[in-house]
Amino acid sequence: MDKKALVVGARGVIGGTLAEHLATQPDWDVVGLSRRGGPVDGPVRHVAADLFDPESVRAALHAEPGVTHVFYAAYQDRPTWSELVEPNVTMLRTVLDAAETAAPGLRHVSLMQGYKVYGAHLGPFATPARESDPPHMPPEFNVDQQQLVEVRAAAGGWTWSAIRPSVVAGFGLGNPMNLGVVLAIYASISKELGVPLRFPGRPGAYDPLLELTDAGLLAEATVWAATDPRCANEAFNIANGDLFRWNRMWPVVADAFGLEVAPPLPMSLASVMADKEPVWNAMVAKHGLAPTPYSDVSSWAFGDFVLSWDYDMFADTSKSRRYGFHRYVDTKEMLLGLFDDLRKRRIIPR
Repeated sequence: MDKKALVVGARGVIGGTLAEHLATQPDWDVVGLSRRGGPVDGPVRHVAADLFDPESVRAALHAEPGVTHVFYAAYQDRPTWSELVEPNVTMLRTVLDAAETAAPGLRHVSLMQGYKVYGAHLGPFATPARESDPPHMPPEFNVDQQQLVEVRAAAGGWTWSAIRPSVVAGFGLGNPMNLGVVLAIYASISKELGVPLRFPGRPGAYDPLLELTDAGLLAEATVWAATDPRCANEAFNIANGDLFRWNRMWPVVADAFGLEVAPPLPMSLASVMADKEPVWNAMVAKHGLAPTPYSDVSSWAFGDFVLSWDYDMFADTSKSRRYGFHRYVDTKEMLLGLFDDLRKRRIIPR
């Protein structure tokens, strides 16, 4: 095959969807690298490596020679923004170090970022955010990672791209950042307990303009940016292409679960859902669901983070269109499709 992809972080929502998408494309040989590993005989060959153990990463890459494209989607969470820098930059550096010796034919490194580049996590920021916007006060691991990639690309003779999605929605369990699963599990438990669906976010977070990014759309855009010569050494915002407010989307979510909507009530999901494991376990047994630990469907802290945004959260995606990427996804249909997928997989009740 002409191209060989190494997807780093291949068991997450973003990396997993990307690896599956690559495997459907002609001329791609696809290897997924993650700490847990996975199947080795499917369309995606999974290998296990600890990104904090350089020797294990080198061994994994030497066992899969000929990598031409590295798609980096790994992430390590930490309690504070400053603490995120060291582990996330270290993991990326470990992959690049190994690729220097194990992948002499490397052509491109794709770096997954997000709107933190624009300071979106810190408070109200200039919207729509543009790729050319000035940086904000550090620390910011996304910026440090991009600077590292730029330096290594110049020295190594390969190109790079930086992909900046909004909050990503797609199938994935055991992931600390999965809004779709947050909504589905919160609504399912609300229905089981016979209570209406209340928006739990911060006062004022019901009304701002927001956007989401479909994981499948993101995968297509990521491969496009990594293979279209016009996109070499560029960053791109990638989002569905429409905007919404929770005050109009929340009733859509409620209706998908047969729930009434009650007025918003600010509450911490991390707190009010902390004692719901027995409820969840009973639901799994009652509805014949796939045996899924409560911890694997509990991204409550992330839900609190996203639902706290009492300011606009969206970016300008016109650059990607000017460079040739014209796909879009209807956010309402995306969420409804995700809920249906979770039902088919028996993660939530029908």
